[in-house]
Amino acid sequence: MKTSRHGSARPMRDSPFVLDVRTLGRSPGTMREEHRSVALKTRVGLEMIGIPAGELLEMDLRLEAVSEGVLVSGTIDGTATGECVRCLEDFEEPVEVSITELFAYPGSATSETTDEDEIYRIEDELIDLEPVVTDTIGLSLPLQPVCDEDCPGLCSECGVPLAIADSGHSHAILDPRWAALADKFPAAERPEA
Repeated sequence: MKTSRHGSARPMRDSPFVLDVRTLGRSPGTMREEHRSVALKTRVGLEMIGIPAGELLEMDLRLEAVSEGVLVSGTIDGTATGECVRCLEDFEEPVEVSITELFAYPGSATSETTDEDEIYRIEDELIDLEPVVTDTIGLSLPLQPVCDEDCPGLCSECGVPLAIADSGHSHAILDPRWAALADKFPAAERPEA
C-alpha cells in the first residue's frame, strides 16, 4: 500500500526505516540515539543522479519525546551515482543530509489541528522514516549534476570530452561563402573564416 508524503498507511514493523518508539514513553525529554545501516530496496533520487538500490545508507539518529510527539533528528550518509550534464560521464558523489522532523502522537493537539499531508504521525507506536529520508535526499541532490564544477563539457563539433582533448583542440570551420573554392586550394592556403 502506497502512502502520501505524510501518509496514513500503517508502517511495516520489519522495514529497516521503521522505528519503535514505545521505549521512549511520553515523558518530554526522554531520548535515545540510534544508528542504522539500511540497504535501499529501490533507487532514491532524481533522473540524472540518485542513490542506487542496494546502496547502504548510514543513519545516525536521535529520538526525543516532546509534548506533541517524537522529534527525530540526525544525519544520513550515502553515495549517489550520476551522469554529468556537461560531459555525460558517470560519477559518484557523497551525500550527507540532516533531518529534523516531528512525528505527532495520535490525538495530540498537533495531530488534531494539522492537515494529514502537513505532518508525519506515529502509527501503532511506530515511526516510518522512509518518506522523510526519500524526500530529504531527493531535495538535496542537484537538478543539473556535474562531475566537477570546472568540467568543460563536450566539444560542440565532434563530441569529444574537452577534459581529455588536446589543449589546442579546435575545428577549422570554413565560411560557407568560400566552400565552392575549398577544393581548388590546398588546406594550408585556404582563407580564414
